[in-house]
Amino acid sequence: MNASKHAHPTPPPANQAPAAAYKDAVTRTADATGVRYAYRDLGPRTGTPVVFLTHLAAVLDNWDPRVVDGIAAERRVITFDNRGVGASTGTTPATIADMARNAVAFIKALGLDLVDLHGFSMGGMIAQEIALTEPQLVRRMILTGTGPAGGQGIKNVTRISHLDTLWALLTFTDPKQYLFFTRTAAGKRAGQEFLARLKERTADRDKAISPKAYLAQLKAIHRWGLQTPQDLSVITQPVLVANGDADRMVPSHNSTDLARRLPDSELAIYPDAGHGGIFQYHQQFVAKALAFLARP
Repeated sequence: MNASKHAHPTPPPANQAPAAAYKDAVTRTADATGVRYAYRDLGPRTGTPVVFLTHLAAVLDNWDPRVVDGIAAERRVITFDNRGVGASTGTTPATIADMARNAVAFIKALGLDLVDLHGFSMGGMIAQEIALTEPQLVRRMILTGTGPAGGQGIKNVTRISHLDTLWALLTFTDPKQYLFFTRTAAGKRAGQEFLARLKERTADRDKAISPKAYLAQLKAIHRWGLQTPQDLSVITQPVLVANGDADRMVPSHNSTDLARRLPDSELAIYPDAGHGGIFQYHQQFVAKALAFLARP
């Protein structure tokens, strides 16, 4: 079934230009296969759109505005809540494959037949699955803080997430400070700056993920970590792989492994950086991502 036949995206008013900054982007909805997806859309309307696929427990407000705004300065950027997450309806899938099918339904609901994908962490797993199952839909991919199916250490995400969340509660700290950043002075500072940026949007903020949806996502990532490795050599699209050199959630060697197994890839590893390396080094990452997306 073609999801776009059931699409009802809410268009911006005729006299309203796209938002200039992510913190001001209007939250819209698009219907596909019985699900109403919440999304935000900004940047120029020329060229191939970049669809952002987000991480475990994340909603629209968890994207670093410096990364979104940086890429949206030159490219159309679309962020969205996957099924059952944040303001999107439906039940959250417990497999990456189902999440990928939902993401494809959303993309087609917007009437798009060719996109670039930026998948961070769990989103990078979803992006790989889309490239394998719907290759005609994908022009280029950026895979950040992520790893391949069956990647070493990915099955431990649940344990690490639970332990760091507990420690964050005991120390009155946001868990992302521990999960995304190193405990060095530079890492701690980068984490504080990142968390402050996430609060820049003050109106029309998204709903937090529900415990049920969070547990479904954890189950999906655990299954991905136990899955038989996929043949990534069939992904012929250009891919930019990026991560910090000290990622505890999806160990950094998975990024090296991804780049090695993808036929047309380049790798960027940021020093003294964890899972959120692209947020810590947002200026360098945005510049590299834009150059990659613009390459003939």
